[in-house]
Amino acid sequence: MLTLKYIQENAELIIERLKVKNFDASAIVQQINEENNKRKETQLQVDALKAEMNKLSKEIGMLFKDKKIDEANAAKSKTAELKDEIKALDTSFAEIDSKLNALLVQIPNVPHELVPFGKTEDDNVEIKSGGSMPTLYEGNQPHWELIQKYDIIDFELGTKLTGAGFPVYKGKGAKLQRALISFFLDEAENAGYNEIMPPILVNEDSGFGTGQLPDKEGMMYHATVDNLYLVPTAEVPVTNIYRDVILNEDQLPVKNMAYTPCFRREAGSWGAHVRGLNRLHQFDKVEIVQIAHPDKSYEILDEMVAHVESIINKLKLPYRIVRLCGGDTSFTSAMTYDFEVYSAAQERWLEVSSVSNFETYQANRLKCRYKGKDMKKPELAHTLNGSALALPRILAALLENNQTPDGIRIPEVLVPYCRFDTIK
Repeated sequence: MLTLKYIQENAELIIERLKVKNFDASAIVQQINEENNKRKETQLQVDALKAEMNKLSKEIGMLFKDKKIDEANAAKSKTAELKDEIKALDTSFAEIDSKLNALLVQIPNVPHELVPFGKTEDDNVEIKSGGSMPTLYEGNQPHWELIQKYDIIDFELGTKLTGAGFPVYKGKGAKLQRALISFFLDEAENAGYNEIMPPILVNEDSGFGTGQLPDKEGMMYHATVDNLYLVPTAEVPVTNIYRDVILNEDQLPVKNMAYTPCFRREAGSWGAHVRGLNRLHQFDKVEIVQIAHPDKSYEILDEMVAHVESIINKLKLPYRIVRLCGGDTSFTSAMTYDFEVYSAAQERWLEVSSVSNFETYQANRLKCRYKGKDMKKPELAHTLNGSALALPRILAALLENNQTPDGIRIPEVLVPYCRFDTIK
Protein backbone atom coordinates (compact mmCIF):
# COMPACT_ATOMS: atom_id res chain seq x y z
CA MET A 1 0.00 0.00 0.00
CA LEU A 2 1.03 3.62 -0.33
CA THR A 3 2.72 5.09 2.73
CA LEU A 4 0.86 7.71 4.73
CA LYS A 5 3.78 10.09 4.28
CA TYR A 6 3.65 9.68 0.49
CA ILE A 7 -0.09 10.37 0.46
CA GLN A 8 0.30 13.50 2.58
CA GLU A 9 3.13 14.86 0.45
CA ASN A 10 1.68 13.90 -2.97
CA ALA A 11 -2.11 13.98 -2.60
CA GLU A 12 -2.82 15.86 -5.84
CA LEU A 13 -0.36 13.76 -7.85
CA ILE A 14 -1.93 10.54 -6.52
CA ILE A 15 -5.45 11.69 -7.37
CA GLU A 16 -4.38 12.72 -10.86
CA ARG A 17 -2.34 9.58 -11.66
CA LEU A 18 -5.01 7.18 -10.35
CA LYS A 19 -7.38 8.57 -12.97
CA VAL A 20 -5.25 6.47 -15.36
CA LYS A 21 -6.51 3.40 -13.46
CA ASN A 22 -10.06 4.82 -13.67
CA PHE A 23 -10.03 5.27 -9.88
CA ASP A 24 -11.28 8.44 -8.21
CA ALA A 25 -9.11 8.80 -5.11
CA SER A 26 -10.20 12.31 -4.07
CA ALA A 27 -12.77 11.29 -1.42
CA ILE A 28 -10.65 8.56 0.14
CA VAL A 29 -7.53 10.75 0.27
CA GLN A 30 -9.59 13.39 2.09
CA GLN A 31 -10.87 10.74 4.53
CA ILE A 32 -7.32 9.54 5.17
CA ASN A 33 -6.17 13.06 5.96
CA GLU A 34 -9.14 13.61 8.28
CA GLU A 35 -8.56 10.35 10.17
CA ASN A 36 -4.85 11.06 10.40
CA ASN A 37 -5.58 14.49 11.90
CA LYS A 38 -7.90 12.84 14.44
CA ARG A 39 -5.17 10.36 15.29
CA LYS A 40 -2.62 13.13 15.79
CA GLU A 41 -5.01 15.11 18.01
CA THR A 42 -5.77 12.00 20.08
CA GLN A 43 -2.06 11.25 20.47
CA LEU A 44 -1.41 14.84 21.60
CA GLN A 45 -4.15 14.50 24.22
CA VAL A 46 -2.68 11.21 25.44
CA ASP A 47 0.82 12.71 25.63
CA ALA A 48 -0.48 15.72 27.55
CA LEU A 49 -2.36 13.54 30.07
CA LYS A 50 0.65 11.26 30.53
CA ALA A 51 2.88 14.27 31.17
CA GLU A 52 0.38 15.56 33.75
CA MET A 53 0.21 12.14 35.39
CA ASN A 54 4.00 11.87 35.57
CA LYS A 55 4.16 15.31 37.15
CA LEU A 56 1.52 14.34 39.72
CA SER A 57 3.30 11.07 40.49
CA LYS A 58 6.45 12.99 41.41
CA GLU A 59 4.43 15.44 43.50
CA ILE A 60 2.68 12.64 45.42
CA GLY A 61 5.97 11.36 46.80
CA MET A 62 6.96 14.84 47.92
CA LEU A 63 3.55 15.44 49.52
CA PHE A 64 3.73 12.23 51.51
CA LYS A 65 7.28 13.12 52.52
CA ASP A 66 6.05 16.51 53.77
CA LYS A 67 3.20 14.79 55.68
CA LYS A 68 0.57 16.45 53.44
CA ILE A 69 -1.56 13.33 53.43
CA ASP A 70 -4.87 14.85 52.23
CA GLU A 71 -3.20 16.60 49.31
CA ALA A 72 -1.30 13.45 48.45
CA ASN A 73 -4.49 11.35 48.44
CA ALA A 74 -6.26 13.97 46.30
CA ALA A 75 -3.35 13.79 43.83
CA LYS A 76 -3.61 9.98 43.81
CA SER A 77 -7.32 10.23 43.01
CA LYS A 78 -6.51 12.63 40.19
CA THR A 79 -3.94 10.20 38.70
CA ALA A 80 -6.59 7.44 38.77
CA GLU A 81 -8.92 9.71 36.80
CA LEU A 82 -6.13 10.49 34.35
CA LYS A 83 -5.46 6.77 33.85
CA ASP A 84 -9.12 6.23 32.96
CA GLU A 85 -9.02 9.15 30.51
CA ILE A 86 -5.82 7.80 28.92
CA LYS A 87 -7.34 4.33 28.64
CA ALA A 88 -10.39 5.75 26.86
CA LEU A 89 -8.21 7.79 24.52
CA ASP A 90 -6.02 4.74 23.80
CA THR A 91 -9.15 2.84 22.78
CA SER A 92 -10.22 5.74 20.57
CA PHE A 93 -6.71 5.93 19.06
CA ALA A 94 -6.80 2.20 18.21
CA GLU A 95 -10.20 2.61 16.52
CA ILE A 96 -8.99 5.58 14.48
CA ASP A 97 -5.78 3.75 13.56
CA SER A 98 -7.75 0.69 12.44
CA LYS A 99 -10.06 2.86 10.32
CA LEU A 100 -7.05 4.67 8.83
CA ASN A 101 -5.37 1.39 7.84
CA ALA A 102 -8.64 0.13 6.34
CA LEU A 103 -8.71 3.25 4.17
CA LEU A 104 -5.05 2.99 3.16
CA VAL A 105 -5.46 -0.53 1.72
CA GLN A 106 -8.30 0.70 -0.52
CA ILE A 107 -6.01 2.93 -2.59
CA PRO A 108 -4.43 1.18 -5.61
CA ASN A 109 -0.78 1.59 -6.48
CA VAL A 110 -0.01 4.72 -8.47
CA PRO A 111 0.75 3.82 -12.11
CA HIS A 112 4.08 4.78 -13.64
CA GLU A 113 4.00 7.79 -15.93
CA LEU A 114 4.42 5.52 -19.00
CA VAL A 115 1.23 3.59 -18.23
CA PRO A 116 -1.34 4.76 -20.80
CA PHE A 117 -4.97 5.68 -20.18
CA GLY A 118 -7.46 2.96 -21.05
CA LYS A 119 -10.21 0.79 -19.62
CA THR A 120 -9.79 -2.69 -21.07
CA GLU A 121 -7.20 -4.94 -22.71
CA ASP A 122 -8.21 -3.40 -26.04
CA ASP A 123 -6.43 -0.22 -24.91
CA ASN A 124 -3.10 -1.93 -24.15
CA VAL A 125 -0.13 -0.80 -26.21
CA GLU A 126 1.91 -3.28 -28.22
CA ILE A 127 5.59 -2.48 -27.85
CA LYS A 128 7.20 -5.44 -29.62
CA SER A 129 6.44 -8.62 -31.52
CA GLY A 130 8.53 -11.53 -32.72
CA GLY A 131 8.57 -15.07 -34.04
CA SER A 132 7.10 -16.46 -37.23
CA MET A 133 3.46 -17.30 -37.74
CA PRO A 134 3.03 -21.02 -38.50
CA THR A 135 1.21 -22.27 -41.57
CA LEU A 136 -0.97 -25.20 -40.59
CA TYR A 137 -2.19 -28.01 -42.81
CA GLU A 138 -5.82 -28.19 -43.88
CA GLY A 139 -7.80 -30.03 -41.24
CA ASN A 140 -5.74 -28.73 -38.31
CA GLN A 141 -7.37 -28.95 -34.88
CA PRO A 142 -7.49 -26.87 -31.69
CA HIS A 143 -5.58 -28.28 -28.75
CA TRP A 144 -8.67 -29.65 -26.95
CA GLU A 145 -9.22 -31.98 -29.91
CA LEU A 146 -5.51 -32.81 -30.26
CA ILE A 147 -5.22 -33.90 -26.63
CA GLN A 148 -8.11 -36.33 -27.12
CA LYS A 149 -6.68 -37.61 -30.39
CA TYR A 150 -3.30 -38.39 -28.82
CA ASP A 151 -4.66 -39.19 -25.32
CA ILE A 152 -2.25 -36.88 -23.49
CA ILE A 153 -4.60 -34.84 -21.26
CA ASP A 154 -7.91 -36.00 -19.79
CA PHE A 155 -10.40 -33.32 -18.74
CA GLU A 156 -13.23 -35.74 -18.06
CA LEU A 157 -11.09 -37.75 -15.65
CA GLY A 158 -10.09 -34.52 -13.90
CA THR A 159 -13.76 -33.61 -13.53
CA LYS A 160 -14.43 -37.06 -12.04
CA LEU A 161 -11.56 -36.74 -9.55
CA THR A 162 -12.01 -33.09 -8.60
CA GLY A 163 -14.13 -30.91 -10.87
CA ALA A 164 -14.00 -28.83 -14.02
CA GLY A 165 -10.69 -27.03 -14.60
CA PHE A 166 -8.48 -29.73 -13.01
CA PRO A 167 -6.99 -31.73 -15.93
CA VAL A 168 -5.10 -35.01 -15.67
CA TYR A 169 -1.89 -35.12 -17.74
CA LYS A 170 -1.08 -38.57 -19.14
CA GLY A 171 1.86 -40.27 -20.83
CA LYS A 172 3.67 -37.93 -23.19
CA GLY A 173 1.42 -35.09 -22.01
CA ALA A 174 2.74 -35.51 -18.45
CA LYS A 175 6.32 -35.81 -19.72
CA LEU A 176 5.96 -32.66 -21.84
CA GLN A 177 4.55 -30.78 -18.85
CA ARG A 178 7.49 -31.89 -16.68
CA ALA A 179 9.91 -31.00 -19.50
CA LEU A 180 8.54 -27.45 -19.73
CA ILE A 181 8.86 -26.95 -15.96
CA SER A 182 12.46 -28.18 -15.95
CA PHE A 183 13.33 -26.09 -19.00
CA PHE A 184 11.87 -22.92 -17.45
CA LEU A 185 13.71 -23.53 -14.15
CA ASP A 186 17.01 -24.15 -15.94
CA GLU A 187 16.60 -20.98 -17.99
CA ALA A 188 15.93 -18.97 -14.82
CA GLU A 189 18.94 -20.54 -13.09
CA ASN A 190 21.13 -19.60 -16.06
CA ALA A 191 19.84 -16.02 -15.66
CA GLY A 192 21.07 -15.92 -12.06
CA TYR A 193 17.91 -16.81 -10.13
CA ASN A 194 18.10 -18.90 -6.96
CA GLU A 195 15.60 -21.77 -6.81
CA ILE A 196 13.07 -21.86 -3.97
CA MET A 197 10.59 -24.66 -3.25
CA PRO A 198 7.97 -22.91 -1.09
CA PRO A 199 4.80 -24.17 0.62
CA ILE A 200 1.67 -24.02 -1.53
CA LEU A 201 -0.48 -22.96 1.42
CA VAL A 202 -0.03 -19.49 2.90
CA ASN A 203 -1.48 -17.59 5.85
CA GLU A 204 -3.42 -14.32 5.86
CA ASP A 205 -0.32 -12.23 6.57
CA SER A 206 1.32 -13.56 3.41
CA GLY A 207 -1.82 -12.91 1.36
CA PHE A 208 -1.96 -9.36 2.70
CA GLY A 209 1.77 -8.77 2.15
CA THR A 210 1.62 -9.20 -1.63
CA GLY A 211 -1.85 -7.68 -2.04
CA GLN A 212 -4.03 -10.74 -2.70
CA LEU A 213 -5.87 -9.95 0.53
CA PRO A 214 -8.18 -8.21 1.04
CA ASP A 215 -8.49 -7.45 -2.70
CA LYS A 216 -8.70 -10.92 -4.30
CA GLU A 217 -9.95 -13.32 -1.63
CA GLY A 218 -12.83 -14.36 -3.90
CA MET A 219 -10.33 -15.78 -6.42
CA MET A 220 -8.41 -17.85 -3.84
CA TYR A 221 -9.15 -21.32 -2.52
CA HIS A 222 -9.53 -21.03 1.25
CA ALA A 223 -8.83 -23.92 3.65
CA THR A 224 -11.19 -22.56 6.29
CA VAL A 225 -10.43 -24.92 9.19
CA ASP A 226 -6.81 -23.75 9.35
CA ASN A 227 -7.46 -20.35 7.75
CA LEU A 228 -4.86 -20.96 5.04
CA TYR A 229 -5.00 -20.16 1.32
CA LEU A 230 -3.81 -22.21 -1.65
CA VAL A 231 -1.30 -20.10 -3.57
CA PRO A 232 -2.63 -18.36 -6.70
CA THR A 233 1.01 -17.83 -7.71
CA ALA A 234 4.47 -18.50 -6.25
CA GLU A 235 4.82 -14.72 -6.00
CA VAL A 236 2.99 -14.89 -2.66
CA PRO A 237 5.26 -17.22 -0.64
CA VAL A 238 8.50 -16.24 -2.37
CA THR A 239 8.04 -12.48 -1.90
CA ASN A 240 6.88 -13.00 1.69
CA ILE A 241 10.23 -14.58 2.54
CA TYR A 242 11.31 -10.95 2.93
CA ARG A 243 8.41 -9.83 5.11
CA ASP A 244 9.79 -7.94 8.15
CA VAL A 245 13.33 -8.26 6.75
CA ILE A 246 15.98 -5.53 6.43
CA LEU A 247 18.46 -6.36 3.67
CA ASN A 248 21.90 -4.87 3.28
CA GLU A 249 22.12 -2.65 0.21
CA ASP A 250 24.90 -4.81 -1.22
CA GLN A 251 22.55 -7.83 -1.17
CA LEU A 252 20.33 -6.20 -3.79
CA PRO A 253 18.99 -7.32 -6.14
CA VAL A 254 17.71 -10.56 -4.62
CA LYS A 255 16.73 -12.95 -7.44
CA ASN A 256 14.56 -15.99 -6.67
CA MET A 257 12.55 -18.41 -8.76
CA ALA A 258 10.03 -21.09 -7.88
CA TYR A 259 7.88 -23.71 -9.53
CA THR A 260 4.49 -24.31 -7.93
CA PRO A 261 1.08 -25.50 -8.92
CA CYS A 262 -1.25 -22.48 -8.77
CA PHE A 263 -4.89 -22.42 -7.76
CA ARG A 264 -7.47 -19.86 -8.87
CA ARG A 265 -11.22 -20.07 -8.63
CA GLU A 266 -11.78 -17.98 -11.80
CA ALA A 267 -15.53 -17.91 -11.19
CA GLY A 268 -17.93 -16.79 -13.91
CA SER A 269 -15.78 -17.43 -17.01
CA TRP A 270 -17.36 -19.57 -19.70
CA GLY A 271 -17.35 -19.91 -23.48
CA ALA A 272 -15.05 -20.99 -26.29
CA HIS A 273 -12.29 -18.59 -25.23
CA VAL A 274 -11.78 -20.59 -22.01
CA ARG A 275 -12.00 -24.09 -23.49
CA GLY A 276 -9.36 -26.70 -22.84
CA LEU A 277 -6.15 -25.32 -21.41
CA ASN A 278 -7.11 -21.69 -21.95
CA ARG A 279 -8.33 -21.29 -18.36
CA LEU A 280 -7.88 -23.72 -15.47
CA HIS A 281 -8.45 -23.77 -11.73
CA GLN A 282 -5.14 -25.59 -11.17
CA PHE A 283 -2.12 -24.96 -13.37
CA ASP A 284 1.68 -25.04 -13.22
CA LYS A 285 3.89 -21.98 -13.36
CA VAL A 286 7.49 -20.94 -12.84
CA GLU A 287 7.71 -17.52 -11.21
CA ILE A 288 10.66 -15.14 -11.01
CA VAL A 289 10.83 -12.61 -8.16
CA GLN A 290 13.27 -9.79 -7.46
CA ILE A 291 13.79 -7.47 -4.50
CA ALA A 292 15.50 -4.40 -5.93
CA HIS A 293 17.00 -1.04 -5.09
CA PRO A 294 14.48 1.69 -6.02
CA ASP A 295 16.99 3.33 -8.36
CA LYS A 296 17.41 0.10 -10.36
CA SER A 297 13.92 -1.42 -10.45
CA TYR A 298 12.87 -0.27 -13.93
CA GLU A 299 16.18 -1.39 -15.37
CA ILE A 300 15.49 -4.75 -13.70
CA LEU A 301 11.93 -4.79 -15.07
CA ASP A 302 13.39 -4.52 -18.59
CA GLU A 303 15.83 -7.32 -17.75
CA MET A 304 12.98 -9.57 -16.59
CA VAL A 305 10.99 -8.83 -19.74
CA ALA A 306 14.03 -9.74 -21.84
CA HIS A 307 14.37 -13.02 -19.93
CA VAL A 308 10.77 -14.06 -20.63
CA GLU A 309 11.17 -13.04 -24.27
CA SER A 310 14.27 -15.22 -24.61
CA ILE A 311 12.39 -18.30 -23.40
CA ILE A 312 9.53 -17.77 -25.84
CA ASN A 313 12.02 -17.26 -28.66
CA LYS A 314 13.69 -20.58 -27.80
CA LEU A 315 10.31 -22.28 -28.01
CA LYS A 316 9.87 -20.63 -31.45
CA LEU A 317 6.43 -19.29 -30.68
CA PRO A 318 5.09 -16.10 -32.29
CA TYR A 319 4.58 -13.51 -29.58
CA ARG A 320 3.84 -9.91 -28.80
CA ILE A 321 4.61 -7.80 -25.73
CA VAL A 322 2.08 -5.23 -24.55
CA ARG A 323 2.28 -2.52 -21.91
CA LEU A 324 -0.96 -2.66 -19.95
CA CYS A 325 -3.16 0.41 -19.85
CA GLY A 326 -4.35 1.79 -16.52
CA GLY A 327 -7.66 -0.05 -16.60
CA ASP A 328 -5.95 -3.41 -17.18
CA THR A 329 -3.09 -2.88 -14.73
CA SER A 330 -3.61 -4.70 -11.43
CA PHE A 331 -4.50 -3.00 -8.15
CA THR A 332 -0.96 -3.48 -6.78
CA SER A 333 1.18 -2.93 -9.89
CA ALA A 334 2.86 0.31 -10.97
CA MET A 335 3.63 -1.07 -14.44
CA THR A 336 2.99 -4.40 -16.13
CA TYR A 337 4.04 -5.98 -19.41
CA ASP A 338 2.02 -8.92 -20.72
CA PHE A 339 3.31 -11.54 -23.13
CA GLU A 340 0.90 -13.16 -25.57
CA VAL A 341 1.62 -16.07 -27.90
CA TYR A 342 -0.34 -16.80 -31.04
CA SER A 343 -2.47 -19.92 -31.03
CA ALA A 344 -2.69 -20.85 -34.70
CA ALA A 345 -5.62 -23.29 -34.60
CA GLN A 346 -7.69 -20.94 -32.44
CA GLU A 347 -6.48 -17.94 -34.44
CA ARG A 348 -6.14 -15.82 -31.31
CA TRP A 349 -3.55 -14.43 -28.92
CA LEU A 350 -3.17 -16.09 -25.52
CA GLU A 351 -1.68 -14.36 -22.49
CA VAL A 352 1.16 -16.45 -21.03
CA SER A 353 3.05 -14.05 -18.76
CA SER A 354 2.75 -10.83 -16.78
CA VAL A 355 5.90 -9.05 -15.60
CA SER A 356 5.33 -6.28 -13.08
CA ASN A 357 7.06 -3.67 -10.97
CA PHE A 358 5.21 -2.95 -7.73
CA GLU A 359 7.70 -0.29 -6.59
CA THR A 360 7.22 0.11 -2.78
CA TYR A 361 3.55 -0.92 -2.74
CA GLN A 362 4.10 -4.52 -1.65
CA ALA A 363 7.24 -3.67 0.30
CA ASN A 364 5.29 -1.27 2.53
CA ARG A 365 2.82 -4.02 3.39
CA LEU A 366 5.66 -6.50 3.87
CA LYS A 367 7.91 -4.07 5.74
CA CYS A 368 10.64 -5.22 3.34
CA ARG A 369 13.47 -2.71 3.62
CA TYR A 370 17.14 -2.23 2.83
CA LYS A 371 19.91 -0.25 4.50
CA GLY A 372 23.17 1.10 3.12
CA LYS A 373 26.29 2.18 4.98
CA ASP A 374 25.54 5.88 4.61
CA MET A 375 21.80 5.61 5.34
CA LYS A 376 20.45 6.86 8.68
CA LYS A 377 17.52 4.44 8.62
CA PRO A 378 16.23 1.60 6.42
CA GLU A 379 14.09 2.44 3.38
CA LEU A 380 11.50 0.43 1.47
CA ALA A 381 12.79 -1.77 -1.34
CA HIS A 382 11.04 -2.33 -4.67
CA THR A 383 9.50 -5.72 -5.51
CA LEU A 384 9.04 -7.22 -8.97
CA ASN A 385 7.80 -10.53 -10.32
CA GLY A 386 6.93 -12.27 -13.53
CA SER A 387 5.66 -15.53 -14.99
CA ALA A 388 8.55 -17.36 -16.63
CA LEU A 389 6.33 -19.05 -17.65
CA ALA A 390 2.74 -20.18 -16.99
CA LEU A 391 2.32 -23.54 -18.67
CA PRO A 392 -1.28 -24.11 -19.87
CA ARG A 393 -1.49 -21.62 -22.73
CA ILE A 394 2.16 -22.17 -23.70
CA LEU A 395 1.32 -25.86 -23.99
CA ALA A 396 -1.86 -25.08 -25.97
CA ALA A 397 0.11 -22.97 -28.46
CA LEU A 398 2.91 -25.54 -28.74
CA LEU A 399 0.44 -28.34 -29.50
CA GLU A 400 -1.51 -26.32 -32.05
CA ASN A 401 1.37 -24.56 -33.79
CA ASN A 402 3.50 -27.71 -34.14
CA GLN A 403 0.82 -30.13 -35.32
CA THR A 404 1.35 -32.03 -38.56
CA PRO A 405 -0.70 -34.76 -40.29
CA ASP A 406 1.75 -37.27 -38.75
CA GLY A 407 1.85 -35.97 -35.17
CA ILE A 408 2.95 -33.03 -33.02
CA ARG A 409 6.58 -31.94 -33.26
CA ILE A 410 8.38 -31.14 -30.01
CA PRO A 411 10.48 -27.92 -30.03
CA GLU A 412 14.17 -28.70 -30.30
CA VAL A 413 15.05 -27.19 -26.90
CA LEU A 414 12.59 -29.51 -25.15
CA VAL A 415 13.69 -32.78 -26.77
CA PRO A 416 16.54 -33.43 -24.27
CA TYR A 417 14.02 -32.98 -21.45
CA CYS A 418 11.21 -35.04 -23.05
CA ARG A 419 13.45 -37.70 -24.61
CA PHE A 420 11.08 -37.85 -27.60
CA ASP A 421 10.66 -35.51 -30.56
CA THR A 422 7.10 -36.24 -31.66
CA ILE A 423 3.74 -37.01 -30.11
CA LYS A 424 2.02 -39.60 -32.27
